[in-house]
Amino acid sequence: MLVKDMMTTQVVGVSPDNSVRRAAEIMLTNHISGVPVIDDAGDLVGIISEGDLLRRSELGQGAIAELGTPLPTADEKASSYVKSNAWRVADVMSREPVVVDEDASLGQVSRLMQEHRIKRIPVVREGKLVGIISRANLLEAIIAASQDATAPGDEAIRRSIAIRLSENTGLAGKGMTVTVSDGVAHLWGNVDTAECKKAARVAAESVRGVRGVVEHFPAVSA
Repeated sequence: MLVKDMMTTQVVGVSPDNSVRRAAEIMLTNHISGVPVIDDAGDLVGIISEGDLLRRSELGQGAIAELGTPLPTADEKASSYVKSNAWRVADVMSREPVVVDEDASLGQVSRLMQEHRIKRIPVVREGKLVGIISRANLLEAIIAASQDATAPGDEAIRRSIAIRLSENTGLAGKGMTVTVSDGVAHLWGNVDTAECKKAARVAAESVRGVRGVVEHFPAVSA
């Protein structure tokens, strides 16, 4: 699937000149963790999220430094003060947010979310915001995904499992062998760890038509 297949197209945004209070109200009302910031030309200029509001002066945080952190520079103090006290979205938002193209893969989105520790990513087309892809959308994709189509018959199932076992499973060089009888997969190989054993079982179970998996591996330690 691509981003455009799963993204949310009904996007609620705020103006750089809106108040921080207004941005917080929108997040609460719509049960979202972040709001894209869009200027009068329709261009995405930033994003304001829950994380940007955690050190607000309204919460009694202000520009207080955390214990054990190096003493901030004058610029760092000034930036922290602005973030915690400014009322305009433009002064608090995160600029140059991580974005993706609508034709990007969901795998790319997942990697970006993990790398940047973010929950949602704006989707752009020629600089214009066209949607939002969130962690919730990725969960929807997991639910919507079906097992690979497999031709009927034990031999077709066996070939599909063999292909799965040869993928990025950590089982290379383990001498994996598979047979299938009445939809039940039998697995052999020099599997020497519990995790590799689990990977072999998962690879077989993920093939459509498999009714069960029997492991013929040597005993391994947990």
